[in-house]
Amino acid sequence: MHDRGGATINAALDVRWSRARRAGAGATLALLAACSDGSGSGSSPAPAGDNSTPSAAGGAASTPNGAPASDPGAMMPAGSAPASNEGNPNLGGLQNPAASSGSNGMPAAMAPQTPGLKFVGRVEVAGADDASFAWSGSGVIANFSGSSVGVRLAGGQQYTVLIDGMLQPKLTSTGGLDALASGLAAGPHTVEIYRRTEANQGESRFQGFDFAGGQLLAPPVPAERRIEIVGDSITAGYGDEGADMNCSFSPDTENHYLTYGALSARALGAELSTVAWSGKGVVCNYGDDATSCSDPLPPYYDRTLPTRSDSRWDFSRWQPQAVVINLGTNDFSTAMDPTQDQFESALDTLIEHMRTEYPDALLLATVGPLLTGADLATARTYIANVVKKRNDAGDAKVQSFDLAPTNAADGYGCDWHPSLKTHQVMADALTAKLRAELGW
Repeated sequence: MHDRGGATINAALDVRWSRARRAGAGATLALLAACSDGSGSGSSPAPAGDNSTPSAAGGAASTPNGAPASDPGAMMPAGSAPASNEGNPNLGGLQNPAASSGSNGMPAAMAPQTPGLKFVGRVEVAGADDASFAWSGSGVIANFSGSSVGVRLAGGQQYTVLIDGMLQPKLTSTGGLDALASGLAAGPHTVEIYRRTEANQGESRFQGFDFAGGQLLAPPVPAERRIEIVGDSITAGYGDEGADMNCSFSPDTENHYLTYGALSARALGAELSTVAWSGKGVVCNYGDDATSCSDPLPPYYDRTLPTRSDSRWDFSRWQPQAVVINLGTNDFSTAMDPTQDQFESALDTLIEHMRTEYPDALLLATVGPLLTGADLATARTYIANVVKKRNDAGDAKVQSFDLAPTNAADGYGCDWHPSLKTHQVMADALTAKLRAELGW
């Protein structure tokens, strides 16, 4: 498996925003962050929740039983308290933007009333018109009135864009103001932007929407259901849009929006936060030399931004009901494999840390679909041993489940990675498992 390595980071933010007008640029959003560093050193931005569309995942944090809690992804004016938020089964990409307050069986009084943004995934807000993110699938959503919308994004990444729930052409940021839509009918609309490319391609910097005389509305109603997926290139979407196994990595063929995690989240009406980096393992990364067994994924799990070790994620602000851990492929795909004790100890430590941060979540450990034969059997055995240890210690909400190896008839993405069809097969399996376990 050709899977590339990298790093990752998370930050906790306590965010407020104010709206401002940029001279000659129309209505824009100024994001203000009163930051508290999750590690206790200095000031640092607060985390944002995740929202997706009728084809993505998103929403705000709520208590494990589904009762709404505060929405860390919604940016509100300083001094205003957000209203209580219920879940939205449409998740982020609202079929009817006007229904973002009071729709889906939710009393209008409970919907957010103050204009604001909804951030997706782990996002660090540093100041006015300055929000950074890097994990696959992270991004921003806004409801607005007006006939057009543009966005300023620094970093040159590629994005999935939806207007009123409809997919638009892929956006590759120019670093300036990029037009997203024009000639829209009068009334409310929703714009959604999700990062297609993964963290090893660099950070994204959101620098504001431009509504050209229109105005920002209240953010979308958050979803009650929340899923976190932790993984490697498979979860990030490496090569999923590639023609076959003969192409090499390119940002042009990586699309997180069509990965198994994003597909499953949309099928379940759940908000998704993805923490994935190509080449990473539990103990050993992809590669045959001795240095491959250094700097694996777990040390970066607590970060918001990929290259900033002081950017710490505040887990208390976003509590998923399910966490999926799809790691192990890189540990066993090359010559430098970890020992049984090394792998089981590292995975157990990661799961124990997740349980500390997410006391009530279902934790699902899996590996797939690229390993086969003895490597697959070894990885599954080690994972099962860790799950049994946690169960024996009294934690019945740690489980394993199997993802079937790739069916050659379903084709391959670049460097033998899952094709779009394989991602759908994986999504179906994950969706069925989560429905069975959570009653969704």
